[in-house]
Amino acid sequence: MASHRTPRPIGTRIAGIRTPAALATAALTSVALLSQTANATPSAEPKPSLEEVEKKVDDLYHQAETATEKYNAAKEKASKQRERVDTLREDVAQRTEKLNTAREELGSFAAAQYRTGAAAPGTATLLLADDPQDYFDQTQLMGRLTTRQKAAVDDYITEQTATAKKREEAAKSLQTLTTTQNTLKTSKAEVQRKLSEARALLSQLTAEEKARLAAIEKKKQEEAERKAAELAKQQAAAEAAAAERAAAEEAAQQESSSTADSSSGSTDSSSGSTGTSSGSTGTSSGSADADSSYATQAAKAVAFSRAQIGKPYVWGATGPDSYDCSGLTQAAWKAADVTLPRVTYDQVNAGTTVSLANAQPGDLVFFYDDVTHVGVYIGNGMMIHAPKPGTYVREESIYYDGTSAIHSVVRPA
Repeated sequence: MASHRTPRPIGTRIAGIRTPAALATAALTSVALLSQTANATPSAEPKPSLEEVEKKVDDLYHQAETATEKYNAAKEKASKQRERVDTLREDVAQRTEKLNTAREELGSFAAAQYRTGAAAPGTATLLLADDPQDYFDQTQLMGRLTTRQKAAVDDYITEQTATAKKREEAAKSLQTLTTTQNTLKTSKAEVQRKLSEARALLSQLTAEEKARLAAIEKKKQEEAERKAAELAKQQAAAEAAAAERAAAEEAAQQESSSTADSSSGSTDSSSGSTGTSSGSTGTSSGSADADSSYATQAAKAVAFSRAQIGKPYVWGATGPDSYDCSGLTQAAWKAADVTLPRVTYDQVNAGTTVSLANAQPGDLVFFYDDVTHVGVYIGNGMMIHAPKPGTYVREESIYYDGTSAIHSVVRPA
């Protein structure tokens, strides 16, 4: 087949050797390219500012925490599914053993009938088939069996059906477990990737930039503490006002009761008034008892949290040597004999939502729209939490990451 390549121009190259004209052209081209390169703007992207690096690192840590909660949820789900698979497998093994026993009994019946001529030579094979029901329905064999033998046949067929169903259920559960384990691996890889990216960004900072970043963090912390102090004042004022209202109501009740007693000569009326007052007192007492019970449990949760201060944040950890955020809150309330779910997505629904102004020590404070962080409120606008990788459990303002980060406050007990 003829070549369709365009012939090379003659005079520029001969047998791989450049001619003087070609060399001159190449030299001029090189000079032009060098000139353009020297005058051109560098193609490399400009170095991000310290503020941009800080935001990027914070975003990566948040993404890592989101992936951590997904990892925790998948891990818990896998654990439950693994238990179910083990239970189903044990059930199948027990049913298979019963099925084999029933099969042996049927085999002895078939052999006996064959010896006595009550059944055709193929009966034993059909009795031991995977699905002998059709055979029993289509022959007169059942009419020749004793009551005990018929019961054995029925038991065999029932056990065979149940065993097949359980085997199918176990296979589906195993498939679900495999899917969950794959999700677990994906979440784990995502956490590690985000943390590696954050560490790489921080490692590129100069000593001066690290010092400036520390100064920015300190300023943010001071602002967060100022807002916590403001919240503490608001809460104290609200409590004082509530106590004043309660005292005024009690005084008004006592005055009303005293006036009714002095102005009425009716013993029945006086007795009724006393009964009403007693009922009101009983309701107030019940509310006080509930508050007291919660305060006792909350005190245990707070004390446990405080005892963990200084222990490292480790994603996926539930103690006793390290924690992630939801691992700490779960362990804290477990110390108060209250069982919380493992992950933030479930913990946020495990109690009563209260306003931030009414937050009490022991309440759980959740953060971000995707509810991926949580801490234990200890009063005065402060909490104890496991912040993020590379840090330790610590006491900190609930405004540590900005007011808009607070999602909700939940009272677990």
